[in-house]
Amino acid sequence: MRRPMIVLAACALALLPGRPASAATSWGPLAPPNPFLGPPGTATMHGDAGSSDVTALPGPGEAAAVAAYPLASACPTLLEGSDRLVVALCTAIAGQTPTVHLLDPASPGPLAGSLAALPLTKGSLLGGVYAYLDQDDRLVVVDGTDRLLRIRHERDATGTWRLISEDFADLGPVLPAGDAVTGLVPDWSGNVWFASGQGVAGFVTAAGQVAALALPAGERVANSISAAPSGQVAVATTHALYELRATSGGAEIVWRAPYDRGSARKPGQLSWGTGATPTYFGPRTGADYLTIVDNADGQVHALVFRSGTGELVCAAPALGAGGAGTENSPVGIGRSVFVASTYGYPYPALPDGAGPAAPPSAPFTGGMTRVDVDGDGCRVVWENTVRSAAVPRLSTADGRLYTVARVGPDQTTPLDGYAFTILDPETGAVTASHPLPGTIVDDPLQTAPLITRDGHLLQGTVTGVLRVG
Repeated sequence: MRRPMIVLAACALALLPGRPASAATSWGPLAPPNPFLGPPGTATMHGDAGSSDVTALPGPGEAAAVAAYPLASACPTLLEGSDRLVVALCTAIAGQTPTVHLLDPASPGPLAGSLAALPLTKGSLLGGVYAYLDQDDRLVVVDGTDRLLRIRHERDATGTWRLISEDFADLGPVLPAGDAVTGLVPDWSGNVWFASGQGVAGFVTAAGQVAALALPAGERVANSISAAPSGQVAVATTHALYELRATSGGAEIVWRAPYDRGSARKPGQLSWGTGATPTYFGPRTGADYLTIVDNADGQVHALVFRSGTGELVCAAPALGAGGAGTENSPVGIGRSVFVASTYGYPYPALPDGAGPAAPPSAPFTGGMTRVDVDGDGCRVVWENTVRSAAVPRLSTADGRLYTVARVGPDQTTPLDGYAFTILDPETGAVTASHPLPGTIVDDPLQTAPLITRDGHLLQGTVTGVLRVG
């Protein structure tokens, strides 16, 4: 039985050995904000259109209180609008119904619910996970009937919050039967790009017109998609990395780069292929490069391609100190890429068509790697054995790399705990750690945290949302 969530008193985090993180480091630029997204750093699951997992907002730092929103739902997508309200896309435990929740990040607690909730039509496991907030704070999402929706929130005359859904386009005519949209992102022209599980990619214009193309047969899309100011959109399938663009004739492939997908899906991954949402980063424009992690047998590699041409700039071995595989998007900024292992992570469910893992299971040893691009090559800067249970988030404001670590033996159990963890991105050393409440009912499931403009860190879990700070 799940123990009640309580607000913990503010307390100092236990400082561990390692050089303190410094906000003075010049990490390099982020790409300019996408004008068709909400506030930078908080409008997509991975922070921005390029999926950098970097924010210019400071996190809660090394002394924080912990509270919760017990929503009886798994909540992988947490987004903050310009009004500082949080829109959460969750899946209810009862009935597996996708539900949009409106949260006040200033008011969590043991009885806290949402200001408003709106159930959506159920689709696939990954369908609808990668929603985003547009420039008007509307949630853009595809529901289980393949409708592209815009969901706004407003208060009525009595002061009660409401979530209101409006149809924008029907993607059903361009999707095969049984298919579902996996990734969504706007480009810099306002087109809403999408990619589906069965490998259909395309966009919806501002007028609601739909253009689509089918990627090669047998290639699936199991992660979100990313966009660059140049107009390119990155899609990673289970076989190759692509950049696409919109033309007057529809969606067009700019380049395709196959990668080593290995001989099978690895334990701790949700598909047979890269587990990464492609990440734009770079030292000049913030989107010079595009990176994913391959799925090679044994040793995996961080692959860096040149945006616009698809040239392989370099490849570096990653996650050699821990499990060789990841389901997470890399963190990318300037010349640096940070990769966290999910090899062996015990996901409670898999998408349809995921296929068997080889081996069927494995210990979750964890591990993280930082790779820097130097000239025309890559070098490994550091590796550690942190057992990250969430997508790490880098704050350039305070110079800290935030995550949630899994606490327990490498052979995971339902009794494992979790700890709010801060790392020095310069060295990979843990600088602070603080226990979080709960065991398996508070599993972050390798989802991305949200750092709000008030300095809170919100982390989705299998049963709701935790707030640190």
